[in-house]
Amino acid sequence: MILWFTIVQIAVAVVAGVLAVAVGLARRPPSDLTLGGAALVGVLLLAQVVVSIVSPFSGNPPSGNPYEFWAYLISAVILPPVAVLWALVERSRWSTVVVGVACLAIAIMLYRMHIIWTVQSA
Repeated sequence: MILWFTIVQIAVAVVAGVLAVAVGLARRPPSDLTLGGAALVGVLLLAQVVVSIVSPFSGNPPSGNPYEFWAYLISAVILPPVAVLWALVERSRWSTVVVGVACLAIAIMLYRMHIIWTVQSA
C-alpha cells in the first residue's frame, strides 16, 4: 500500500461517513451529496485494488498475511455499492445513516489493511 494514498482514502471515507451520518440524523433522505461521497469512496477502493495488484511486482509486497488483506479489501469494495443500493431502494433517513456507517467502517478497514501490508510479519 502507498502511505499517502491510504491517508487520502481514510480521510475521504471519514468525511463522507460523518457527513452522511449527520445528514441522516438531521432526518434527510439520501441525496447526491451523501451518495456521491460513498461513490467516491468506492472509486478510491477500486484504485486500491489496482495498487494492491501492482505493488508486489514493483518490490512492495505485503508483510502480513495476503489472504487476510484481500479479504478486507474485497469486503470493503463490496460495501459502498450495497449501501448505495440500499439507500436508493429505501429512501429514508436511516438509509442515509447506513451509507455513513458503511463509509466509516471502510475507513477502519483501510487502516487495518495498511497495518497488514506494512507492519505485520507473515
